Amino acid sequence: MSSRVFLLRHGRTSWNAERRFQGQADPPLDDVGRAQAYEVAALVAALSPEVLVSSDAMRAVQTADPIAEITGLEVLVDARLRERSLGHWEGLTRDEVAQRYPDEYADWIAGRDVSRRGGETRKQVAARALAAFTDLPDVETAVVVTHSATAMALCSALLGMRQEVHVLGPLANCHWSELWVEHHDGSGPLWRLRAHNIGAPGAVAPLPMRLAVASDDAPDADA
Repeated sequence: MSSRVFLLRHGRTSWNAERRFQGQADPPLDDVGRAQAYEVAALVAALSPEVLVSSDAMRAVQTADPIAEITGLEVLVDARLRERSLGHWEGLTRDEVAQRYPDEYADWIAGRDVSRRGGETRKQVAARALAAFTDLPDVETAVVVTHSATAMALCSALLGMRQEVHVLGPLANCHWSELWVEHHDGSGPLWRLRAHNIGAPGAVAPLPMRLAVASDDAPDADA
């Protein structure tokens, strides 16, 4: 197990820009996302990672590749780090979901775990992401390229927080959470959150929390 882990969200896709739910669909990075990936690669390389693991989604691997080029690390691909499966929401925009599935959309806006659409629950996502996390090589620093909902579920699991409400909120594209481990009396690792939503300097959008009604600036992630 690593002692310091950076959970990095992939760069932007055209579906992100369109407020379209991705889930386990596999759109590639768009031009903005590719630029973000190259920009963040230098920042991540400066953290001196010893292992680089990525979701098998194209957008995640494309984000990991520039990091691998700079660091010389191999990209280790793990399907357990995929984004949360969103059932019949995948490929739809927010407006389309609101029109077709108003009750489900109301649950999502209120921050509740949406189960009626099919796909996965937050606990299921956390379980598979945690299994992948437990299998990380025993190095000082690891970088995990994943997705916002998956990163939130994994963070909550490591920090001992409930999955019903993701307190930390979604990651912006090509931003990361940093976790450090402490050991206490042989009772297992105790994880601490050192930073959240860290990335290249400049404006971060969209990151306001969901309110009672959706806005054009609502985050695209906690799906």
